[in-house]
Amino acid sequence: MQSMANPAEARPSERRRTPRQKSFLRGMIYFNNRRSVADCLIRDISPFGARLIFSDAVTTPDVLDLYIPQKEQTLRAQVIWRVGHEVGVAFPQAIHPEPATAAASDLADRVTKLEAEVAALKRALKKLTSGSDSDLA
Repeated sequence: MQSMANPAEARPSERRRTPRQKSFLRGMIYFNNRRSVADCLIRDISPFGARLIFSDAVTTPDVLDLYIPQKEQTLRAQVIWRVGHEVGVAFPQAIHPEPATAAASDLADRVTKLEAEVAALKRALKKLTSGSDSDLA
């Protein structure tokens, strides 16, 4: 039988579809028709689940809502395991991050516009400095 003293030993072996990213996000779980709330720390997260740490022992239902204030996102979560103050949850609806291509194309457009502005400013500066040189002669 596994020891429950060390949460790392008691957690299920790595059977995840994707590795979790280490995080230090604040989280809040809501349950009991949103009448109950508890603060937690999201220590790692993937599109399919997360590991939550609570400062005190908390009794959670098998299904809860996880709110992540920094992302302004609420996710439905299913509790998979509980050990001490840690809870492992799975997201029935996988998180789909925004496609990077849209952000990359916006960034490329912005860089192009800024480069055009810099070139225009250089031309204007050159015109101003060349005009002032002729005034001194």
